[in-house]
Amino acid sequence: MRILIDKESNEPFYIQIFEQIRRQILSGELLPGYRLPPERKFAQSLGVNRSTILNAYRELKAEGLVGSRVGAGTVVLSDIQGDSDPQNEAQEPIWNQIFSQYSNGFDSFFVKELLTLASRKDVISFATGIAAPESGPIEAFEGIEQELLEKKDFRALFHTPTEGFTTLREALCGLMRRRGVYCRYEDVILLSGSQQGIDIISRVILDPGDIVVVEEPSFFPAIQAFKATGARVIGVPIDDKGMKIDVLEQLLHRYRPKLIYTMPTYQNPSGVDMGLERRRRIIELANTYKVLIMEDDAYGELCYEGHQLPILKSMDNNGYVIYLSTFSKNVYAGLRLGWMVAHKRIIKRVAAAKQIIDLHSSSLSQWIIERFITNGGLEAHMIKVCREYKLKRDVMLDALSKYAPSDLIWNTPKGGYYIWCKLPQGVSASELVSKAAERKVVFVPGTSFFTSDQGDDHIRLNFTYAPVKDIKPGISRLCEAIKDLAQNKVSSEAYIDMEINPIV
Repeated sequence: MRILIDKESNEPFYIQIFEQIRRQILSGELLPGYRLPPERKFAQSLGVNRSTILNAYRELKAEGLVGSRVGAGTVVLSDIQGDSDPQNEAQEPIWNQIFSQYSNGFDSFFVKELLTLASRKDVISFATGIAAPESGPIEAFEGIEQELLEKKDFRALFHTPTEGFTTLREALCGLMRRRGVYCRYEDVILLSGSQQGIDIISRVILDPGDIVVVEEPSFFPAIQAFKATGARVIGVPIDDKGMKIDVLEQLLHRYRPKLIYTMPTYQNPSGVDMGLERRRRIIELANTYKVLIMEDDAYGELCYEGHQLPILKSMDNNGYVIYLSTFSKNVYAGLRLGWMVAHKRIIKRVAAAKQIIDLHSSSLSQWIIERFITNGGLEAHMIKVCREYKLKRDVMLDALSKYAPSDLIWNTPKGGYYIWCKLPQGVSASELVSKAAERKVVFVPGTSFFTSDQGDDHIRLNFTYAPVKDIKPGISRLCEAIKDLAQNKVSSEAYIDMEINPIV
């Protein structure tokens, strides 16, 4: 529906709107059953008062052109055209018959609402899993325009091979050598973020009914990606040394899964670092049971104390480990660039699937990152960002020590992004979301990270995104919300006890 308002005309705005809609209805441009925009939304889009729209709709109703229906708003009536058959009215598609079973596997509404709330300037966010904007290496972009124009190196604006620039893949081989992995560029493919790697591997490896084993809790988009393929997802509990290998071995023996998904280094959401012996043992099990491992190493370079343990891929001699990493967590999330290292046969299948999805990852992002690696900027940046994030982690830990109730339990991650908290008994994470939002603080409740109905007693706090100055007040507000819920719980239980055992 097209409406134009002539603000120079002496004719009232509502008459202009009424006449244009009337003309479109009588001409058949607006079909019977067409739903007119809600008054408030329509008024905002036209830059007029809501009363103007109400008056225009009132005129249309007076002529019998439109009517109001419960649940449908204001709609064009069918009897204008002399056709009162409701089956001929314009209707929305039957959505539940349109969307695929694959798409039914996704449910991001709750998290999307949290992220929308977190983007508000008056809200302190411990929810977003992204790098702090101010810690990004702006120097990586310096001179790009001039270099493109003066050197006429237009690779950054052209198509690349689906696998990515060969020179960048070779540079990544250099990064992998420092992580103990000796690979060739043919073993590497660039991705539009490591999350794309999870999705593509799900498509090329899994069939409906296949079994995937994940840590529990685990990265929730990975759980959704696996379930969307029709795979069955089974969780293995973790402790302070990572995935419980004895439980994993029982599951491997009983179910013979097709894939193990793990974040062994500074896991999301728990921040746990898998112990060295468990890392060795999971590789042994992969070889014994002939099962692939997807190693998601999004946070591995963000080490704040101690030393980095060897990645699983560095222990893999037979091609069972599919390694994923990303520049989103330590450079800029908006670059949307990650990479995969795997057996050549897997890379070939992944490239074929990626070619259908997006042809190749951003040429400009690849070009920026290649420059940043080869000129030594990335290495210097990682030293800086680890120093900054360690400071933020310590500020949050100090704030928790100062403000948290005595029965709130949390860990001290040696790296990564997250602190994993166990709430006091009786305090629900899903209820805490609303209570904390009233105080303009957001986080992600633990229920998002489990394969089944668990996690309502845990919350995940991101310490990298919020400015240092906001961390203490944010934790203070959050802890006030926790104490309020705990107190309300005690008061409610006391009241119930009085009802059951009245004092006489």
